[in-house]
Amino acid sequence: MSGESIEAELSADERAGLELVRERGSIHQSEFWKELDVSSRKGSRLATALEESGLIERERTVHGGNQTYLLKPVIREEDLDFSLLMAGDMLSPFVGEENIDPESDRFSQWIMNLVYQE
Repeated sequence: MSGESIEAELSADERAGLELVRERGSIHQSEFWKELDVSSRKGSRLATALEESGLIERERTVHGGNQTYLLKPVIREEDLDFSLLMAGDMLSPFVGEENIDPESDRFSQWIMNLVYQE
């Protein structure tokens, strides 16, 4: 089953939970259910259902001195949009580089391609 068809089958609470995890990038399960304004039991069931659907990952961790799970979204290749890194046919000079000189020719050319691609 594809990711889109799995998401179409989610309940409203599961969709809200998935959106929360995706917005945050990661969230502790102990905060997850509070943010959703549901009981800890329901929050645990929602997280388990999302994990079983392959939409999030749950990793055991300790938060605030208590054992909990860190919930992270599963990022599928089809969800990635690399077009934001492109200017014409040039890949952003920031990809793979630690320090970019904003006055370099490479950076200037990339910016010019951004301006003229419209």
